[in-house]
Amino acid sequence: MLTTTPYLTIRRPSPTTAEFTLTTCPPLSLPLRAALFGVLCLRFIAVLSVIIGIYSAFFSPTGLLPPLIFPSGRISFLDFDLNNFLLHILHLLSISRPGQFLASLAISLPPYAVLALSALTSYIALFARIHTTESLLVLRGLGIQMSSSVGGGNFFRLGGGTFMKRTRFIPTEKIQDILINEAFKGFEVRYYLVIVVEGEQDVVVCFPRLLPRRRIVEKVWRGARGCLYEKDGPVLSAGAGGGGGSHGGNGAWRGGSGNGKGG
Repeated sequence: MLTTTPYLTIRRPSPTTAEFTLTTCPPLSLPLRAALFGVLCLRFIAVLSVIIGIYSAFFSPTGLLPPLIFPSGRISFLDFDLNNFLLHILHLLSISRPGQFLASLAISLPPYAVLALSALTSYIALFARIHTTESLLVLRGLGIQMSSSVGGGNFFRLGGGTFMKRTRFIPTEKIQDILINEAFKGFEVRYYLVIVVEGEQDVVVCFPRLLPRRRIVEKVWRGARGCLYEKDGPVLSAGAGGGGGSHGGNGAWRGGSGNGKGG
């Protein structure tokens, strides 16, 4: 429900621009928004639990009352103390029933175990990915921009944000060719789109995380070459997704021939 097999969408804002997006994020329906909102709440609860655990294990003043939010005793904005306010909230959370359980657990563990569990929980809560999205933006006369992002969707669309995004732009004068290469992964032949860049020993692999099936690779290859080299070249409509994969294996590289496909 939260993810799907990689599928391709094509956007053509102008005859000289084409964007090919491959993603594992399903269309944002109401049930998916609710599920992603639940994931976002779980991330927040996990981070809050880490804060309570660390506060109880290292900073909680046992047997003492929490600091006053208004030190002078008068409710005034000028007398408001933000540090005391945060400590007061932490104290109230730590004396709640869930907070008492977390506090007793944190106090019973050695300090290094508390720090290790806190670091692991924080990493999973903040950086665990749900969706992977990769795009290829072709601009005739300018070049090709490749983007890759992982995360849980867009925060304002109840997804949890994009955690990591990488972008690379290759100018047209550096692009020697766009090819379809093939490699062996076990007993399976995998096809992937590559860009031959002038001055670089290795080719640049497009969609390196998802590595779509041959049908999608060929569709992107035709559309990218048509937009980059041919005048008003056609860009085919997007098709259904194919299965993704992981790059690796004992694949042997095969050079591209004149028609743009690996030999």
